[in-house]
Amino acid sequence: MSAIQSLLGFTAWTLLLVLGIFLYRGVRFLGGTPINHWPRGAAPADDVPLIKRVADAHANCLENLPVFAVLVLAAAAMGRLEAIHALAPWVLYARIGQTAAHLSGTGQLNVLVRATFWAAQVALFVLMLVRLVG
Repeated sequence: MSAIQSLLGFTAWTLLLVLGIFLYRGVRFLGGTPINHWPRGAAPADDVPLIKRVADAHANCLENLPVFAVLVLAAAAMGRLEAIHALAPWVLYARIGQTAAHLSGTGQLNVLVRATFWAAQVALFVLMLVRLVG
């Protein structure tokens, strides 16, 4: 998988999560829940725990996607995609792992696994940056 494909995969993963939230809210809306039931920044107490975790996982994607995009697109603009070719897919894999850990629960082990996948992404970003500027 190329760096560009990895970036597209990360983007698709982010969109998949937001589509899940949108579908959940759409079903709730069609069932009679008012459209303004989901104010920005405050999840309603009656949302199922899984959808809250999906929303948090989506927010996590939005935090890292711009960093990953800048690294991949800068590498492409510099003609240096080969410098990050082997690392970029691992960012996507770690992101999917982080999401899976996030969706599986909120226990200590879940949080530890999620944090480990997040740390792996940050380490990969640093390594890609070093390869690009070095």
